[in-house]
Amino acid sequence: MKIGIVCYPTFGGSGVVATELGKALAKKGHEIHFITYSQPVRLDSYTENVFYHEVVVSDYPLFDYQPYELVLSSRMVDVVKNEKLDLLHVHYAIPHASAAYMAQQILKDSGIQLPFITTLHGTDITLVGRDASFEPVITFAINHSNAVTAVSESLKQDTYKYFNVKRDIDVIPNFINLDEYGQATRDCNRHTFAPNGEKLMVHVSNFRKVKRVEDVLRVFDKVRKKIPTRLILVGDGPERSNIEKLCRELNTCDDIISLGKVQNPAQVLSVGDLFILPSETESFGLSALEAMASRVPVISTNTGGLPEVNINGVTGFTSNVGDVEDMAKNAITILSDEATLQKFKHDAYEQAKNFSIESILPMYEELYAKVLKG
Repeated sequence: MKIGIVCYPTFGGSGVVATELGKALAKKGHEIHFITYSQPVRLDSYTENVFYHEVVVSDYPLFDYQPYELVLSSRMVDVVKNEKLDLLHVHYAIPHASAAYMAQQILKDSGIQLPFITTLHGTDITLVGRDASFEPVITFAINHSNAVTAVSESLKQDTYKYFNVKRDIDVIPNFINLDEYGQATRDCNRHTFAPNGEKLMVHVSNFRKVKRVEDVLRVFDKVRKKIPTRLILVGDGPERSNIEKLCRELNTCDDIISLGKVQNPAQVLSVGDLFILPSETESFGLSALEAMASRVPVISTNTGGLPEVNINGVTGFTSNVGDVEDMAKNAITILSDEATLQKFKHDAYEQAKNFSIESILPMYEELYAKVLKG
């Protein structure tokens, strides 16, 4: 098949999943064409059967805001015609699904029937999508997609709750390539971060308010008072200044290693003992799955799709949003006994196997074939 993939090219989960999906499909012989405004961060080397088409938005004095959606639709039409694509797979509803619908109608006027699939990833539904100014367009685009998938059962139910969606939604969860996790390197080894044998807690996110990174620091502060522990922070974002202020207030800065944005955090995760994700909402929790694939148990909230990934009492523990005391207690339970820690590490990896690319990729291929048959 010749498949066009439209996604955000950034560090966010939707862009990472879309890129890894395309690369995996290409390895199976499908021809993949990425259509976006810059090269996806995970598309960092030549891959056979993978092509990139840049969406260039010119700056016209007439417009206060660049018309990205219109330019994206035009680029889709151009790539479909010239590369003879079989279908489009767009990730994240805004504005990709509506742009795909517009492209589909333009192509139909030229006698080309092109189906498109929309994958919902999370904040396009639970946060941005709930904005009243977007709702009619999102509802229309979802209802007129040839197929729709959501990355968790929780997100599927949220979509039905917040939007007047009248069509079926298939749940195809996020995935990971297990071979890419669990390997430390000479440049990223445990002694670098824990020179005195401390336990290592890790948090990875975009440091937005919804991630509740201040809760990470508060939990860490309680844990380190019981067990020698250091915290590795991976990422950056709008909450960075608040986090730095809080670490000074708690006097924990000397035990926190802030690495900033890391293109591939797998090597960092591989040296961790415990991953913490206290988010207010997570439609799936890809970073938690990546930790589990690295044999790192997870302390998380019980919101959204997280309980579908992090099994309470098996792969880690889940707590109510904001319950710092419970998260700290659970973290101490795991870290205070080596046998307990190793049991959680083992079970976390076993659960991650359920989300391997080998298990999930056929689900997408079956959906593509179904859509193409009409």
